[in-house]
Amino acid sequence: MAVTMNDVARAAGVSLKTVSNVLNDYEFIRPATKQRVQDAIVELGYEANLTARSLRSGKTRMLGLVLSDLSAPYYAELASRLMKAASLRGYRVLVEQSDAVAEVELNALQGPFRQLTDGLLFTPLVIDADAIAARLGKKPLVMLGEHILDPRFDLVTMKNEEAAAALTAHLLAAGRRRIAVVGARPEESTGSPGLRLNGYRKALEQAGVPFDPALIAPCEWRRDNGAAAVAGLLDKGVAFDAVFGLNDVLALGALHELLIRGVRVPDEVAVAGFDDIDEARFASPSLTTVSPGMEEIAQRSIALLLDRIEGQETAGQGVHVEAGFQLKVRESAP
Repeated sequence: MAVTMNDVARAAGVSLKTVSNVLNDYEFIRPATKQRVQDAIVELGYEANLTARSLRSGKTRMLGLVLSDLSAPYYAELASRLMKAASLRGYRVLVEQSDAVAEVELNALQGPFRQLTDGLLFTPLVIDADAIAARLGKKPLVMLGEHILDPRFDLVTMKNEEAAAALTAHLLAAGRRRIAVVGARPEESTGSPGLRLNGYRKALEQAGVPFDPALIAPCEWRRDNGAAAVAGLLDKGVAFDAVFGLNDVLALGALHELLIRGVRVPDEVAVAGFDDIDEARFASPSLTTVSPGMEEIAQRSIALLLDRIEGQETAGQGVHVEAGFQLKVRESAP
């Protein structure tokens, strides 16, 4: 016979209401009482009926998180921080990988994944704002990133353009004048690639350094592509004295290619990235990069979503938040 909440209450010597409060992470419970209930749950092997609980309360205390690629270090680190921030507020996070597939992104908005969660953290890369608005429903949603900038939606993002300009200015101040950009998409002026390229161009303009399209190496944001892009520049004889990888994995790929080609970093070519993933500190040489406020992004996006869920942030025009950034100067571009 299945163990019930009544069994747990009798074993812990508390009321049924107290057991319910413990299961729902009610904060005003004496630690000793909470521990007795938790001990009884473990001893009896009680498993909460989450479906029944959600039907009674209207809440699952679960958040959805949709990211395009969990193998990307930035997304993996961000997901970890979001889960920790949610846990501190008594919520759990269900993660869906979209692989930048429109059908997966759409299903996350109105399929079973959405029904299991009280709110959604969303990084769409394929579908547009109108498609999202048509399927939004009543459950709150917070956008992460900058693919869609729309006043109808809550958004937490980073200062892509300002941060890229600051990093480029740092390279220029060190005397670099031929700064190759790896991972840019010259036809884009929005999204992470476009905004970071805009920041690069603004810093060049402010320093009076001409923009040279030959220094732009478009590619997908993977480590092997960063290496291949730099190899292409070297093979074509394009002169450059610095590389700005638009994310850290591109920069690390570029760094690897330069080192195996015998190019001295930073003496001959400086290398810098963007994101400040953990690996950047441990590269050899360690990677100069932008720290885009990942912890702030995690904390503020969870807080905004839960304020919407719990009614502390009323409906209306979307709230847009930009996290601060820091320039992390290390050995690859002092």
